[in-house]
Amino acid sequence: MSDHHNYWGALEGWTPIEALPHRPHHPYRLPAKDRMLLDRMAIIFPINGNTDMQFYRNTWFGEYLYPVCDWEEPGCEIVCNVTSTYDTLDEKTFCFSRAIKSYDDIEFFIKLDDDSFVDMGYVLKLLKNNTGSGRPVYISDHTRLEDEENPDVLDNVLYGNGKFYMFNRNLVNCLDTELKYHGPRNEDLVFGGMINSGCGEQNVDYIQEDDNFIWHKQYTNKNKDINLGYIANH
Repeated sequence: MSDHHNYWGALEGWTPIEALPHRPHHPYRLPAKDRMLLDRMAIIFPINGNTDMQFYRNTWFGEYLYPVCDWEEPGCEIVCNVTSTYDTLDEKTFCFSRAIKSYDDIEFFIKLDDDSFVDMGYVLKLLKNNTGSGRPVYISDHTRLEDEENPDVLDNVLYGNGKFYMFNRNLVNCLDTELKYHGPRNEDLVFGGMINSGCGEQNVDYIQEDDNFIWHKQYTNKNKDINLGYIANH
């Protein structure tokens, strides 16, 4: 019995796809080797009540999303049991960082904001260039921030812009998810602190992202101009 849904089977001339002499050509279907790379990737996606999951489920990376939710709800992969505010986002970062340590079948992770978008070809290029690295890899737009209250753990550590950062299993393995500091603090700075404390900055390959392939808050390209962060304070 075919599992093909014959919605239009009553129409004359309809033929199930498996009965066709040749499968239809899909010019944008990825080669098998590219799909295998993507299948070893998880997109860590912190969401809240304002996040439009319908939009993101229908993007190229919809099937790779691992939503990080405040509370248990359908479709959540990681549940943190804390309401998202600017003062609790560092707690959410600890939450997903601890959870992904057990994702042994995932080689690369992307942390993506819910008002961001990234090009599939660019992600594949990063995967091809960095898969198999023996060192922790951390791809983002990196910067430093002074933090005089936390001189030993957060002051001037190198950290990535939270709209997009990509990192490998080696980095996850050495993350210090028990980092102590005076907070709350910017969640991306805290992630950088976990890297510095657990992995050692000198042991990590920091790779600069290419912002020609990453959009934050606004997607503008050719005949498209899309506001990715419609809510004014989002």
